[in-house]
Amino acid sequence: MKLSGKVAAITGAARGIGKACAKRFLDDGVKVVISDVDADGLAATAAELGRPDALRTVVGNVAKRADVDQLVATAAKEFGRLDIMVNNAGVARNRDILEITEEEFDEIIGINLKGAFFGVQAAARQMIGQGGGGVIINMSSVNALLAIPTLATYAISKGGMKQLTSVAAVALAPHNIRVVAVGPGTILTDMVASSIYTSEDARRTVMSRTPAGRGGEPSEVASVVAFLASDDASYITGQTIYPDGGRLILNYTVPVKEK
Repeated sequence: MKLSGKVAAITGAARGIGKACAKRFLDDGVKVVISDVDADGLAATAAELGRPDALRTVVGNVAKRADVDQLVATAAKEFGRLDIMVNNAGVARNRDILEITEEEFDEIIGINLKGAFFGVQAAARQMIGQGGGGVIINMSSVNALLAIPTLATYAISKGGMKQLTSVAAVALAPHNIRVVAVGPGTILTDMVASSIYTSEDARRTVMSRTPAGRGGEPSEVASVVAFLASDDASYITGQTIYPDGGRLILNYTVPVKEK
């Protein structure tokens, strides 16, 4: 219960990692405001999590600054402050790099990177205004470092997330705000099912480069988020922590044609 009494906001929390983070925070005594563009999914998650005393919802699209501002404003209005911001909302599209349209590129960058940037700004302004510092956690990916050609837009957005985290950490350090990121490997979420585990062959390929031999659970990522949000991580800022089952210690492989 090291986080007891804190207030957190989480984007993209209708399912997957965001939902797992909300559950973990609630279990740790945190008051939580969750946001998602999927109103029905958000309502279902809120009903499942329960805790009307400590949980609020805001429907919104992180690619719109006003919606992110509304999320932060709701946390301040309902619970008096904001201590933890988790910029988790993200999407991925499995596409040949030559076929990506301008609209598809803008969608991924808008949600994954611009949305996180808006989240950093809104949270930092609130934290500075209320005093006492805070923690901003960006949800990155091993794809910030790895180059999977069919996930080009996703990888580009997460590469940008790495620099967003670094730059914001330096800029906000004088305000006692830590900015960190979490870069999961293959986590068993709906997004993975739709964009990565597209076939049994695809699943086997992913497992062949994952030393742990399995996909991760959203709760395992939430545990890392909870640690980074706590004072146990008080000297960590500007870093990305990778819960990836050992993925980054292996080289990615490419098909080799026989001569």
